[in-house]
Amino acid sequence: MNQNHPISRRDWLAQAAAAGMALSPVLAARAADAWPNRPLRLIVPFAPGGSSEIVARAIAGEMSKSIGQNVFVDNKPGAAGNIAMQEVANSTDGHTLVLGHIGTLAVNPYIFPKLPYDAEKDFAPITLISKVPSLYVVHPDLPVKDLKEFVAYARSKPGQLNYGSAGNGSAGHLAMEYLKMASGMFMVHVPYRGTGPMLTDLMAGRLQAASVGAPALLQFIKAGKLRCIATGSSARLAQLPDVPTVAEQGYKNFEMTQWYGLMAPAKLPKEHLDKLEAEAIKAVRSRTTVDKLGQETAIAVGGTRAEFTAFIRAEQARWKPVIARAQIKPDN
Repeated sequence: MNQNHPISRRDWLAQAAAAGMALSPVLAARAADAWPNRPLRLIVPFAPGGSSEIVARAIAGEMSKSIGQNVFVDNKPGAAGNIAMQEVANSTDGHTLVLGHIGTLAVNPYIFPKLPYDAEKDFAPITLISKVPSLYVVHPDLPVKDLKEFVAYARSKPGQLNYGSAGNGSAGHLAMEYLKMASGMFMVHVPYRGTGPMLTDLMAGRLQAASVGAPALLQFIKAGKLRCIATGSSARLAQLPDVPTVAEQGYKNFEMTQWYGLMAPAKLPKEHLDKLEAEAIKAVRSRTTVDKLGQETAIAVGGTRAEFTAFIRAEQARWKPVIARAQIKPDN
């Protein structure tokens, strides 16, 4: 019998098919392990600068070190974050993420009659990256030293004090309305188009009060241009150790922080979401990220997907009645 008898084409195809079937699970596993196979784009729904960019760049830089691809930040401002959220909700490339925020996830669903995205169904929460404490500040000429004195002063002059914010539905707007609801104060809201011009008028004395994220305020507080009467954080800030929290001054369990988290399109495969969760938590909890965010008075968190999902729902439940009571509407 000829040992070198050539194999028939039919037999060769059968053997090749069998080998392919045997290897396919291995190849599939390798393909899954290879994700991401190109750079990841992290869309930030706001203009460059400010807390959102600081948080986004901090986590993007750390995740790039270990996830196997670069993670780059892409700012897409407009329509209170709705433009960016819609783009990510509709993305199909499997490599687009978005920086979730109190505004886009817990405020917009209740102030816009119709959103181009579903905050609960279109996105998969990955991890809560950071909380940025809101500070309550007044013009230095106002005759108050702390929150208790401010509340008493405002109550004695109902409707005579003005507070500013970066715009209708902004975190600063919510923070003051939340405090008004808790304390029974009545003040007039003056919306601006951005934190910068609002702070200019506050320091000039054309406004009496405001609430803004800590990173934008510290320099003015330290220079004596603004007086901080309370922090919205659950504990005192290391940068302002002598300023008590709102909760310490008589409003139990009061907490007001802006927050940022990593979100992915809901249709991303579970194995990719699992990988993102592990990498993101590792990045947020790294000493580099904790220190970088801490320098900006931002608090690194880094919880699980389940924890972030529950947090978003709790925030939605918190802000829905505040928005309804204050009749907050989006800017035209």
